[in-house]
Parts: sequence; C-alpha cells; structure tokens
Amino acid sequence: MYTPRHYRNTDLQEVKSFISQNSFGILVNFFEDRPWGTHIPLELQQDTDGRDVLVGHVAKANPQWKHFDPTAQVLCIFNGPHSYVSSSWYHDEEVPTWNYIAVHVYGRIQLLREDEVLASLHDLVNKYEKNSQKPINLNELSPDTMAQIRGIVGFKIVIDDIQATYKLSQGREKDHPSIISALEKRDAGAKAIAAAIQHQCPLK
Repeated sequence: MYTPRHYRNTDLQEVKSFISQNSFGILVNFFEDRPWGTHIPLELQQDTDGRDVLVGHVAKANPQWKHFDPTAQVLCIFNGPHSYVSSSWYHDEEVPTWNYIAVHVYGRIQLLREDEVLASLHDLVNKYEKNSQKPINLNELSPDTMAQIRGIVGFKIVIDDIQATYKLSQGREKDHPSIISALEKRDAGAKAIAAAIQHQCPLK
C-alpha cells in the first residue's frame, strides 16, 4: 500500500486495536489469474505458537478457498472511518482532500481442522454477542443447526507484514480546529475522523 511517511502509523499496538475493532475485512488472493476478494470477519488472535494470526472462514461454495496457496501471500484489507475534507476549512488556499484510516495485512494462509473451525466460531459469536440483550451461545444450538459448519472452510493467516495509513490532516496542524469543528457537524464517518485527528494531535 502506498503510504507517505507522514501518514504511516507504526504504533503496532494501536494498529492491532484498530484491526480488532474493525475486523470486517476483505480477503484477497488470486483465482484464475484475477484478484478475488471476499468480505468476511477476520479476527486477530495469537496461535498456539504465539504468532499473530487472522482467523476466519468462507462458504465452501465460494471457490476462492480452492486457490488458497500456503506458499503465497494473501492480502487482508481493513477500512476505518473516512471523510471528505474541504479546503474551505483551511487558512490558506489549497485543493480539497480525503482523510481516512486503512490497514493492509499480508500473510500466509493455512486451512483449519473442523475442531479448530468450531473453536473459532465460538470465539467469533462470543465476541459479538456479549453486548446483546439476549446473547446466544453455540452450545445451546441444536445438532441440526450446528451441522452447517460442514458448509464452511476455516483458515488462519500467519501475519508477515502490517501496513497502516492514518491520513489525518498531518502538516495542517494550524487548521485542525476548523477541520475538526466542520467534521463534527457532518456524518458519523466525519465525526470519527475528527476524533482521530484530536487523538493524534490534541488541541491546545
């Protein structure tokens, strides 16, 4: 991913937290000489060897998994908030731009055994059910319902590299008060970008 130096986030703990909070990503590999992408949850975990991995699954009907090559890298893309930034919010004349947060993860993919897939599903459901009014537990579902596990293919991706772009009006610190004020009047994505700018460079 092209990332100018001043937009690069090298705080690995912050970036890992971002992945955990924005785990609905895009898994990309090559299928019949074309890039193929699937939108799925990709959960950041550590495997039994202490390695950082992404864990997920795809439908067995999705032909992508038949082209998982453990010797080749796959790409996982995680998108965060983004927003248009009007240059009318600057003190000096300039072109408009777009602020955003995005993380690319590269790694090698390995298929999981059925028991590992089941464990990953428990982790996934428990993570997203914990704040539900009536949380479900996979242990409470019938064998017929749980038999659907045979229709998916689970995998883990051993991470080789993480690249993070946090484009947050760096270099325009004197304009941050007006940028933040304008963003806070817009949609949810703009408000999140305003908060990220404020976190990166708190206003005096």
